[in-house]
Amino acid sequence: MTPEKIRDVIAPFQRAAARGEGVAAALLQVVAPDAAVHMCHPFGDLGGAVFYEQVFSKLEAALPDLERRDMIVLAGTTSEEQHWVGCMGNYMGTFLAPFLGIPPTGHLAHMRYHEFFRIEGDRVVEMQAIWDLPELMMQARAWPMAPQLGAYLCTPGPMTQDGLAPRGSGAAAMNHVIAMLTDLCKHPADPDPAVMRLERHWHPKFNWYGPAGIGTGRGVAGFRHWHQIPFLRAMPDRRLDAMGDLMSHWVAQGAYVCETGWPNMRLTITGDGWMGIAPSGQEVTLRSLDFWRMEDGLIRENWVLVDLLDLYAQIGVDVLARMAEFNKARHIAPIAQEAGL
Repeated sequence: MTPEKIRDVIAPFQRAAARGEGVAAALLQVVAPDAAVHMCHPFGDLGGAVFYEQVFSKLEAALPDLERRDMIVLAGTTSEEQHWVGCMGNYMGTFLAPFLGIPPTGHLAHMRYHEFFRIEGDRVVEMQAIWDLPELMMQARAWPMAPQLGAYLCTPGPMTQDGLAPRGSGAAAMNHVIAMLTDLCKHPADPDPAVMRLERHWHPKFNWYGPAGIGTGRGVAGFRHWHQIPFLRAMPDRRLDAMGDLMSHWVAQGAYVCETGWPNMRLTITGDGWMGIAPSGQEVTLRSLDFWRMEDGLIRENWVLVDLLDLYAQIGVDVLARMAEFNKARHIAPIAQEAGL
């Protein structure tokens, strides 16, 4: 299948969700009833036939004027001969009713998504998706965990404004990203941070858009201080995909690369500092869905979502239950917003 034909399979869902109408019918058309849908915590794994009812309809109920805004869409065939589409964007709408216990704000809200769809024939047979639920919690002033180190912002699309129509082979971009990850993993086995060769792989003004809970960093210094140093201090034994049950799927087009894995990292929390988590010595896995954009032979932008609620669940912390404790004294009923006349 060509990238264009792969993309066409999910187009009815994209159009319906962008308009905010007809999503249930579009999903019925696009997603096979027995598709394996892997959603971020707390939704978990479910079948394609119930994805709308058990997941998407709940978001529509909380944000009645919900709109989907794709900013990057990549499609292609992986080295395993699987056809995948990767989408990055923001769900936006007026937050008028509780969602997973998150109090409504009455204001326009945004929530980043990274959604990947595996295609067979003319249907989606597998989905791997992370919605940035902590981003909604922060807008509602209901995030119950440690403050993030990086900047908080509504994640922007590519600076070049071409993420919806990438063209050409992405082989060079993919080779660069894989070389970067290979060098990253040389440390801390080699204790010299220079072995990671960040300046060789990353643009001097690159933006690293991490998930809410970690935040965004600018340039090598911002990336190191607001993410990498506390991350590696806490989990120096990080291991990436293609090890045991870990597997990633890679797609690249033009200057863009994306990766999905469920999970794709295994680590042990042996040090203190990352997101305020105590060093329990417990092994955890991470679901990380990523997009990169190259510019002048270097990585200029990197969008990263990690299923942080799943990570907390693995170490015995129920973030939603903790949030509910904070909200006991708050009014979280639906907001009736009149026209104002």
